[in-house]
Amino acid sequence: MSLEDVIAVNLSQDKLQAFLEIQEWDGSMTLTVDSLESLLARHRVKYGIKRDLLAAIAANPQQYVLKKTLVAEGDAPVHGENGRIEYLVETEPEEISPLETEGGRVDFRQIRRLRNVLKGQKLAQRIPPTEGVPGKAVTGDVIEPKKGKEAFFKLGKNVVTDEAKNFIYAAIDGLVTHTDGDKINVFPVYEVNGDVDYRVGNIDFVGNVVVRGNVLPGFRIRASGDIRIVGGVEAAELEAEGSIDITAGILGQNKGYVKSGKSIRVNFIQDANVESKEDVVVSQSILHSQVRAGRNVICQGSKGLIVGGVIQAGEQIVARTVGNAMATPTVLEAGVLPELRQELNDARAKWREARENLDKTGKALQILDQMAAVGNLSPDRMAMRMRLSSTKKSLEQEIAQLQERMMEIEKSLEDSAKAEIRVTSVVHAGTKVVIGRVVRFVKDPVRMVKFRLADGDIAMESV
Repeated sequence: MSLEDVIAVNLSQDKLQAFLEIQEWDGSMTLTVDSLESLLARHRVKYGIKRDLLAAIAANPQQYVLKKTLVAEGDAPVHGENGRIEYLVETEPEEISPLETEGGRVDFRQIRRLRNVLKGQKLAQRIPPTEGVPGKAVTGDVIEPKKGKEAFFKLGKNVVTDEAKNFIYAAIDGLVTHTDGDKINVFPVYEVNGDVDYRVGNIDFVGNVVVRGNVLPGFRIRASGDIRIVGGVEAAELEAEGSIDITAGILGQNKGYVKSGKSIRVNFIQDANVESKEDVVVSQSILHSQVRAGRNVICQGSKGLIVGGVIQAGEQIVARTVGNAMATPTVLEAGVLPELRQELNDARAKWREARENLDKTGKALQILDQMAAVGNLSPDRMAMRMRLSSTKKSLEQEIAQLQERMMEIEKSLEDSAKAEIRVTSVVHAGTKVVIGRVVRFVKDPVRMVKFRLADGDIAMESV
């Protein structure tokens, strides 16, 4: 009988560990460290051997019977770290808290301090990936590490790189800003020291806009960077590729809109249409407004009130109070991108219109086909029949495409497991809660509640 008959040697799948197991031992054989090492060598184990442990096994083999004992251990490779982009300047404005006066009033004349850079200033550097450190298996074989992945710059406007593409520099004096897709830009700043009124006119600017006053009804501001308003917005149009910061509030008067490619921060929203690709953060209240956010709608200031209108968020809605004692209809929708929900509504309307047109076309073709069957079809009507046949085919293709797109959107509506609506004070009767495709009506006031999907329904949990 040989050692192989009574002792098993097994290697882990990654060959970083070797195990010895004595299956039976009657004491008829002499066991030594050398014989154990020879046994391991016959199984190609020659690195990281624990000789002290082999000596213990040789001295008292009975103690290790039917035990899987780790007798050799290799060195795991250290995988390389991914490359990364290190920003050398802050891209977010410095927060300056508004001054609170006696009586609880807030002085909104203070704003965020913007981060300006100079032409030629270094903005970011590319940190290369590391190679990693090789490991070694118990067989003595080298285990190669995984090399880290390269990082690449996302260049926006008014920035340049060096020849080796290791650094980003500002091409002009201005404000450094991140826009959609995490591009780094340097925008010049257009500043209005007062209201946007007839003296200033509409603003359409490639950069950031700062208004140290109000935006009066009927005026428009468009910016490829950020918009900062040190005052309020009344029935105006604001559109920015970056973020929008309004120190006071938005009085929409059911006219105009405020639209941002990133986030919107504002004190209050009333009778307005507001849309953001990321977050809408409101410190006081949202009243009778249409608010859409790609990620979150947060209304959690001293009031944190949402009453009336429709609030839509791709991920989360958070408020202190929703609705009122008069059961004013208020709709909260979470769990799908608002633009997808709007696209679904538009697709349904187009589908209905196409179906109606297809029905009318089909009836007209049926009459012409009957006339053709009896040979009573003039050249003009024959041409009309050909046009209607072509129209029918186009409508059928359009309906099929619309149906396919509606199914895609409806499927995304079902994937709302992470969506939630959280109310930290009270949600009143008259509130409609929608998560994905599931709807729940609040019939009685509920305090401190969280709504989320569970088992295909909207569950209410305490917060």
